[in-house]
Amino acid sequence: MNRKRTDPNSNRHLFFLLLISFFLSSGGFKLQAEEKEKFSLTFSGYIKTDVIYDTRQTVSLREGHFLLYPQDRLLDPAGHDLNSKDTFHILPIQTRLVLKINGPPALGAKTSGYIEAEFFGMSEADINGFRLRHAYLKLNWDKTEVLVGQFWHPMFISDSYPEVVSFNTGAPFQPFSRAPQIRFTWMPGNLSLTLTALSQRDFASTGPAGVSTSYFRNAACPELDFKAAWGRKNFLAGAGINVLKIVPRLATETGYEANESLTSLAGYAFGRLKTRPLTIKAEGVYGGNLHHLTMLGGYAVSEIIDPVTAQRDYSPINTAAGWIDLQTNGEKWQAGLFSGYTKNLGTKGEISGPIYSRVETMDHLVRIAPRLAFNAGQVRLAQEIELTSADYGPVVSRGRVNGQRTVTNLRLLTAVYYFF
Repeated sequence: MNRKRTDPNSNRHLFFLLLISFFLSSGGFKLQAEEKEKFSLTFSGYIKTDVIYDTRQTVSLREGHFLLYPQDRLLDPAGHDLNSKDTFHILPIQTRLVLKINGPPALGAKTSGYIEAEFFGMSEADINGFRLRHAYLKLNWDKTEVLVGQFWHPMFISDSYPEVVSFNTGAPFQPFSRAPQIRFTWMPGNLSLTLTALSQRDFASTGPAGVSTSYFRNAACPELDFKAAWGRKNFLAGAGINVLKIVPRLATETGYEANESLTSLAGYAFGRLKTRPLTIKAEGVYGGNLHHLTMLGGYAVSEIIDPVTAQRDYSPINTAAGWIDLQTNGEKWQAGLFSGYTKNLGTKGEISGPIYSRVETMDHLVRIAPRLAFNAGQVRLAQEIELTSADYGPVVSRGRVNGQRTVTNLRLLTAVYYFF
């Protein structure tokens, strides 16, 4: 007997429709419960449609929507570059829904919650799928804040990030990752000190079995991040340090237990200055094994410790990256310029085995992207020209790349927003 197959997204779509019905039946998109509970829900978000034209094949996500960099040359027998082919697309998958929750006090703290989702999907096969972005509980005392749930990685500075039109938000020059975490922040005056313990979910490390959270989970140790920042209304500056431990495999190719791990460090500094006409933002990052942050890099086998058991030692591939973003502060018209640079610095020692990295054959990457936005009430029209050039070549000593050819992609992006 033939049975009708069930759409795997149907349950999520049904839940979404029930949620909308709940808000509508409750008298609108802001619900106030009984006064004694002091509990409220606020529903918001935006609809966004991107019109995209690229002059070259790119390494990207969701049918080209999340652009990272142009693909290397791919020559046919006649010497024609098969990746030198333009593309066009229209996608509304960045459309976003937000639920903000304010609840009664607990443990002497103000309580709040935040849920954010979009239709970006979890994979190429799941495009248009409803997926979770953020979901966290926040407890606020006078000088202390605790956040538990999924939120931006601490190296993504949520108070100072590029205001680009592209959904990549400056990646791979900018750390881009959301992660389950427990974040503790102490705020004595204008200073804030933040300690975060993180895991991996949607943004994972890479290794022998491909991209997976298993390398992190098998290390049985949270990723740790410490950040210090000083800020006032129109100024912010800070720096941080991050440490990540992973276990690339549990068994060697000869069947022995693999007593192997890799610990990598990263440092970063950031700043924001707002004047009456212009806002300037910037960040610099240096570190190893930054794959889970949607950046260049990873790690490599540096030594075979025991030829019988095939035990390995690993070395992180170091990456340096920096970006600066300028934007005018007009209410109706806003112009901006993003510029970024990142370079593969290789490993400290020689490589004697496989490389597990994001684009191991790239020496450096550069991007410049001017933009213009027009705001009319809840509607925004935005245009961005994103020029990204990559320098490719063979891998030489210590994982460094001898850049021999430069390929460039020009993206013309038009976006239409409706905020609610």
